[in-house]
Amino acid sequence: MDETGVAAEALQLLTESDQTLAVAESLTGGMVAADLTAVPGASRSFRGSVTAYATEIKHLVLGVDAGLLEAEGAVNAQVAAEMAAGVRRVMGASWGIATTGVAGPEPQDGQPVGTVFVALDGPGGRKTVRLRLKGSRAEIRRESARTVLGLLADQLRENARRQDTEQNGGI
Repeated sequence: MDETGVAAEALQLLTESDQTLAVAESLTGGMVAADLTAVPGASRSFRGSVTAYATEIKHLVLGVDAGLLEAEGAVNAQVAAEMAAGVRRVMGASWGIATTGVAGPEPQDGQPVGTVFVALDGPGGRKTVRLRLKGSRAEIRRESARTVLGLLADQLRENARRQDTEQNGGI
C-alpha cells in the first residue's frame, strides 16, 4: 500500500475510534503531514504537525531532553520516542508519531545514511522502530513517511481488535 492509502487507513481508524493525531517530523520535513492532509476529511482527526528539522527545535518545542540530544545526537530511538510524546502533548492529541534519521547525502551524529527511527506515543504506550534503509535521499524520506504511518495504522488496528474482543466477552 502506498503512503496515501496508509494515511487514509490511519485517518479512518482514528475517526472510527474518535481519536486524534499529531506529527513530529525531522528528516521527512513535512511529508507525513502532507500525506495526511491529502486525504479528504483529514481535519476530523489530524491536529497538526511540527517540523523540527533543527536539533534545538526538538528540545525547545517538543521537549526532547537536551542532555540526550547533546550526548546521543538527534538520530536516536529515545529522541524519536520523546518527539512523539512531545508533539502529542503540545497538540493535545490522542496519538503522536515522529520521524528522525539520516536521509543523506552524509552521515549524521555518527549514524550512516539510511538510519531512521520512527516512533508512536498513544493510549497504549510507546513504540519505536529502527530502520536501515537503502536508496536515494528521496527514497529514504518517502519510505520513512510510509513506515511511520504504517506503524500507526497497525497499532490502531490492534487496539480496535482488542476492544472488539473485550466488548464481546473475550470471544
